[in-house]
Amino acid sequence: MNRRWLVTGAGGMLGRDLTTALARAGATVFAADRTALDIADPARVRAAFDAHRPSVVVNCAAWTAVDDAESREEEALRVNGTGPAVLADACRAHGSVLLHVSTDYVFAGDADRPYPEDAPTAPRGAYGRTKLAGERAVLETLPDTGHVVRTAWLYGAGGANFVRTMIRLEAVKDTLDVVDDQRGQPTWTADLASRLVLLGRAALDGTAPAGVYHGTSGGETTWYGLAREIFRLLGADPARVRPTSSAAFARPAPRPAYSVLAHDRFTAAGIDPVRDWRTALHAAFPALLAAERPTQPAAGLSGAFGGEPDLTPGTAGPPARSRA
Repeated sequence: MNRRWLVTGAGGMLGRDLTTALARAGATVFAADRTALDIADPARVRAAFDAHRPSVVVNCAAWTAVDDAESREEEALRVNGTGPAVLADACRAHGSVLLHVSTDYVFAGDADRPYPEDAPTAPRGAYGRTKLAGERAVLETLPDTGHVVRTAWLYGAGGANFVRTMIRLEAVKDTLDVVDDQRGQPTWTADLASRLVLLGRAALDGTAPAGVYHGTSGGETTWYGLAREIFRLLGADPARVRPTSSAAFARPAPRPAYSVLAHDRFTAAGIDPVRDWRTALHAAFPALLAAERPTQPAAGLSGAFGGEPDLTPGTAGPPARSRA
């Protein structure tokens, strides 16, 4: 049976890597960016489903401007809440599985151990509230075929992100001050994409029950720790990265201090969770370096491989845009 996949938000960093992963797996894919498909428009969504009849829909489309959501929550809700609800209705009508990508921002970010998938949600800002609305719409409409996949701290070669910003700033700044009081799991979009492919297949086969899954790398670090590792991979002195606090980066939306997620449901479904963040960063780094510094040869790396924030010069806070 030829199973068809619909990827929304396909022009984004995760959507691009997912489309690539599906093509490599031999899947039939309709990749729709936001110009091709407005997921909050029921008529356009119905037309897309009628034309492509997807077996699996992966929603990577999202309003990701975290700070702007504080003053434009209705607009953010249209994409993050209404959009998933429209997709879920279409999936119910067509008998499709839905994988909906969500975020760590649905939690308060004040825990001291990894959040399990069934942990109580308590978003502190507009972005988290709108994403939680999308989660609820999917799970309520599709109790048997709706899968919510929360992720965080995404990076990849196909878009602006913290890792690429650090690569760029290392070449022009003597030192960088980076926040060291926010903990999370840097996650390569290619790694998450591979897990979404496996989850979609398992959902179709009946081995991955509907519900919430956490798709982040193993281990944990801070933005400061991540920046130091990036400098090491560049052959630069990690001491040039200096720790600072979130108080140095006053922004409209609060950032979670703790964004570490547990991965028990992937394991229970027989799918290996995403590998350790440091191992993944090392594997991803040649492509990231090539994307940010296309004229620098790979030989310039040291000891290695066997939305983006507007940053204050010389400093680096967490991303101005979300990770999902």
